[in-house]
Amino acid sequence: MAFSPMLISFQSIIGQPKAKQFLAGSFARQKTAHAYLFRGPAGVGKKTCALAFAALINCAAPVNGDVCGHCPSCVKYHSGNHPDLLLIEPQGTANALKIDQIRELKKTLIYPPFEARFRVVLIKDIHLTMRRKEVTNSLLKTLEEPPADTVFILTGDEAGDILPTILSRCQIVPFYPLPYAQVTQALQRHDHIEEQTAASLAAISEGSLGRARLLHQEGLLPLRREIMQNLLALSPGTPDAVQAVFQLAEKAADTKENLEELLDLITIWFRDIMLAHQDLTGLVINNDLHDLLPAACRRWGHDELTGKLQRISLARRQLLHNCNRTLVCEVLFFGLL
Repeated sequence: MAFSPMLISFQSIIGQPKAKQFLAGSFARQKTAHAYLFRGPAGVGKKTCALAFAALINCAAPVNGDVCGHCPSCVKYHSGNHPDLLLIEPQGTANALKIDQIRELKKTLIYPPFEARFRVVLIKDIHLTMRRKEVTNSLLKTLEEPPADTVFILTGDEAGDILPTILSRCQIVPFYPLPYAQVTQALQRHDHIEEQTAASLAAISEGSLGRARLLHQEGLLPLRREIMQNLLALSPGTPDAVQAVFQLAEKAADTKENLEELLDLITIWFRDIMLAHQDLTGLVINNDLHDLLPAACRRWGHDELTGKLQRISLARRQLLHNCNRTLVCEVLFFGLL
């Protein structure tokens, strides 16, 4: 059966065969639970799979365990305008659910769905809410006594803390990193990224298609290359080095919330140099920086690289304490020369 390229369906989701098989099976057996927790790394398809499952349980004419793609419900899910899909996401600088969001949800749940068999409530990144007891307790009460016509789908990071009381009220569906080859193919096919860069993104993102796309869209790989090329070409203490470091620090600070990702990329690059020193180039994952590897090995020894990794760790701690981003980057890049 032909699907629209953008149709939300299990068929359109890359990887996660066990999760898709489990969800399709529970629907086929009419064993849809009142609450699910999709748990796994960021960017591996949890939200997309939640939307596909929501569309399936409300599809008027499912085909082979997937949506038909043509009924009124599927059309509305496809357009993102289904009245019985409620998406609740963390808000504000604290990046967490707010009590007002849960209170508003409870008001909505008093009434039956507008038109669907099931109202679906998708709550993203539940692990970010665990420190807010008021929100957590209110949500727990809702999960304990859910309306018969409502299905909750929570998504959470595999490493995040989630209360046992929430875990006990949900059917847990695990999600896993995607095979690097699948991420590479998806980046080439859908994002039109050339193979070498796509392979680097797949490896650096550790099988997270979402993270790979973020790195590409924010231009972090070209910025990482620019920083590394400059650090290799400059000599400490020279006027050219001072001017170049100031410029690079400003560019790095301009990445704002993506600065952590940039520091991750630099960390992984120094790790690759250390591997090359041990004749383990087969484990190097920055495939697009292979041309810089010989010069980097000549420039920095193992002990120097260890010191540079410590400097990056210090920069991370300073950023957590809201130190000036540009100043942190200046000090870091001078230390990495």
